[in-house]
This record gives sequence, structure tokens and C-alpha cells, in this order.
Amino acid sequence: MTTTVGAGTPLWGRAEQQDFRARVRGCLLGGAIGDALGAGIEFDSLEAIRSAHGPQGVEDYVPAYGRRGAVTDDTQMTLFTAEGLIRAQVRRDTGAWHPPTDVHRAYLRWAATQRDWGPDEREPDAGWLAREEWLYSRRAPGNACLSGLADERMGTLEEPRNPDSKGCGAVMRSAPFGLLVGWEPELVLQLAVECAVQTHGHPTGSLAAGAFAVIVHGVARGESLDAAVQRTLALLVGRPGHEETTEALRQALGAVRQGLPTPERVESLGQGWVAEEALAMGVYCALVAEDMRHGLLLAVNHGGDSDSTGSICGNLLGALHGETALPAGWLAELEGRATVLQLADDFAMELTQGASLHGPAGSSAAWLARYPRA
Repeated sequence: MTTTVGAGTPLWGRAEQQDFRARVRGCLLGGAIGDALGAGIEFDSLEAIRSAHGPQGVEDYVPAYGRRGAVTDDTQMTLFTAEGLIRAQVRRDTGAWHPPTDVHRAYLRWAATQRDWGPDEREPDAGWLAREEWLYSRRAPGNACLSGLADERMGTLEEPRNPDSKGCGAVMRSAPFGLLVGWEPELVLQLAVECAVQTHGHPTGSLAAGAFAVIVHGVARGESLDAAVQRTLALLVGRPGHEETTEALRQALGAVRQGLPTPERVESLGQGWVAEEALAMGVYCALVAEDMRHGLLLAVNHGGDSDSTGSICGNLLGALHGETALPAGWLAELEGRATVLQLADDFAMELTQGASLHGPAGSSAAWLARYPRA
């Protein structure tokens, strides 16, 4: 998709910039739509879903958290992942280049939204995202995410937080790492894993998050989804503790060849509460999707973690097809749509035109107010 020179510095033409922005928008908005579709049925069995919504299950948003189109912690944390990556890029000019630290600080800002009543205007370096009042709402956040971010100690590969946790809470927030299209896949995997262990220290919990990022990376660069999964499997083999993640992805590929997609076939891959199952289910639904609508409804109509599997599938399909593939009716009713769109455009602008926004030749004061270096 891009021509690359030097250490991951892309040369962007106008058409390439437009394509990339469409994929970033598609990825973040598609994930949010999938999240919202699953939010109202997250804890229901397939039998209960069919009983309440008909034999096809849900076919549209259902009320959750007091409204239709509401998103959960999956979208909240994905937004803060993207914001942390933008701020890492901005801070690179200062010589302080350690993206896991910047992402961790972003996750601490998310954690504040889960305990505070609203934005703290006394924090000059909070940035614009942490001042979005609608984000200050608890949407069934995972215990590992809350406990891993309960204090300022950052989990590392050597000393991970929650070393026994392999819930899907690190997977569902990791799509933005894959949008670093100028990076090599190995570095995307490494960064996603280093940020996953800040809350989910089990090898499967972190490697499934890294695998998801690499798959998104492949499709964002123009690969087919199948090719992106195959590339990811090849990268995983060299990582200790990869076996559960590798096996889950292979099962997802195998399920594609087993016949027409059904909710029962989705459930054969698991329930999605743990990392490798959520990844496999989301990837399978994206692989067999006839279009965005078909894939997302398949991804949420099962008796498991419907919002997370819907979010993962939506991230993948959005990165694959771009924003114009998103169903307009769902997009119009999506909670926080303006915020997601603004962040997506800022992410794309930072990656394609960052040198014009901050650097030795001069910096945009407005940009540094939005994404402070401190």
C-alpha cells in the first residue's frame, strides 16, 4: 500500500493517503458497530437470543446501557490505544521513544474514566480524548483491565500484570497497533504483546492480542484476510507459549471449509471469554462474511462474549473494506460516532503527515494541545 524507505518511513501519495484513511475509519468505526450490536446480548445464551429476537437472532441494535447503538469498554479501550499511539509518534521528536509507556499512560486515562465522575479540567496534559464526557461510563469492563491499571506500575514482559489472565480484554483493544502500516509485522507483534501484558500476563492473553494486531496490519496493507492469517501463524511459531493461539487460528481456518456458516459453527470455536477463542471467532466470521452486515450479525449471535467477537470482526472487515462498506443505518445510530471518526482521522493524519504537524521545522500548537508531549 505504501512505498517505504529507511526505518519504516512511508512515502505517501494522495491516493494512498485516502485509502489509508478509509481503512482506519473502517477499522475503528466497524469495531464500534460490532461492539454495539453485541452489547445488548453479551451475557445471553443462543437459545435466549433466539427466544427474544426470533430464529435469526438480533438483526439490528438492541438497547444496552439505556440506548440503542451503545458501545462497551471494548471501544473505549480501543480509542485510548489509538490515542496512545498518536502521542507516542508526537513524542518521538523529543527523543523519548518508548511506545509501550505512552500506550500505558493512555490506558491509565481510560481507567480514570471508569472511576471519576467526569473530566478533570485541572489536568493540562490529559489531551482531548480524556475530556470527552460520554466516555465516563462503566460498560462492563474486565476485571483484569481494571486491576492491571489500578496503580501506575506498568506491566512488562519480565513482570507482567495478572500473569494468569488470558481473558480477551487485551485482544479486543489491539486493532490500532495493526494500523501502523509503515512498521514491519514483527515489530507490530512485539509492541502489541508488550502493551497486552500491562493487563493480561498469560502468554495466550498477550500473544492473541499480538496476533490480532498482525492480522489487522496485513489487511490494512492490502493483503487478503487469509494471507494475513497465514503470515501471522508463521510469526507466532517462534514465540514461546504460542500453541493455544496458533491452534485457535487453525481451527478458525478449518471451520471455513466445514460448510455454510451458522451460529452453531461459530460456537464450535468457543464462547469468546478467553483471548484465543475471541480471536478465532472474530477471524472466522470475517473470513466467511458475505458483507459487513452478514459478518457482524454472525459474530454477535452466539452464547458468549458477543460484543468482543463483534468488535474484533468489525475491526477486521472495516480495515479490509474501508468505511464505505459500513451499513449507514448502524453508523448513523452509533454512540460516540463523532469521537471515533475524529480520532480515526487524527490517527491517519499523524501517520501520513506527522512531519508537517510537529518537528524541527515547526509544530502546530493546536496539534500539541490535542496530543501533549508531557
